[in-house]
Amino acid sequence: MPVLVTGATGTVGRRVVRRLLDEGRSVRALTRNPEAARLPAGVEVVAGDFTDLSSLDAAVRGVERVHLVSMEGDGPAIVDVLVRAGVRRLTHLGHHDPSRPDDDPLESWHRAFHRAIELSGMEWTHLFPGEFMANTREWASSIRAESVVRAPFGDWNSTMVHEDDIAAIVVEALLRDGHAGRTYRPTGPAPVRRRDAVRMIGEAIGRDVGFVELTPDQARDLWRDTYPPEVIDWFLEMGRYPDGNTWVSPDVEQALGRPGLTFDRWARDHAADFR
Repeated sequence: MPVLVTGATGTVGRRVVRRLLDEGRSVRALTRNPEAARLPAGVEVVAGDFTDLSSLDAAVRGVERVHLVSMEGDGPAIVDVLVRAGVRRLTHLGHHDPSRPDDDPLESWHRAFHRAIELSGMEWTHLFPGEFMANTREWASSIRAESVVRAPFGDWNSTMVHEDDIAAIVVEALLRDGHAGRTYRPTGPAPVRRRDAVRMIGEAIGRDVGFVELTPDQARDLWRDTYPPEVIDWFLEMGRYPDGNTWVSPDVEQALGRPGLTFDRWARDHAADFR
């Protein structure tokens, strides 16, 4: 039976697909636009959209294991589709912020989705990762053009996680026993300061990369066309607490039996993105 991977063209999803293929598994990938998927040969690519539940029929047919990523649609109804199709094991890459109130609309949506998964009768595993190391790709254009990064809060610390570690936990939980009912919160092995991340990218590409620290007002102007105002406010509020995101999770080592991958490793893995 194929393993269904949703979000298969995303940062983590592509790595899940590749790891499953390396394990010798048949992979079916769900995407809105199969023509643009650019997935490896041998992957069965099917069209589907979580906002149109009828479009999922072909994707879930004959599937018992699913990697689920969804940030839209009716979460409990999506879970019902999977249960009716006979899915037995599920990994769910999602979001959970316990600091946000229950009546926050986005957090309420996520929590209803989580409850539906947990009550479904499937063998489920949640993954709520920390900040992706891949988020630093937003610096790529200015590094390529000017060898500089312009950003606020150079002393902001974040225990960023390598997307390969997330994908490895997903595949471990999909294919092997011992992970049902677990919630993993993978992070990197150590906090990384923003200006140090810039330096490590420079070392990986073999040239000096400067860091120009923006004021909060300058950052707001920079992000105005990229993020909604409430997200910008959240970023700027977090920046007031430079050591507020430094918790190191044990979950990568517990799930995989090895330490998490470091940011300097990530920078070397992705050096071509910044050259």
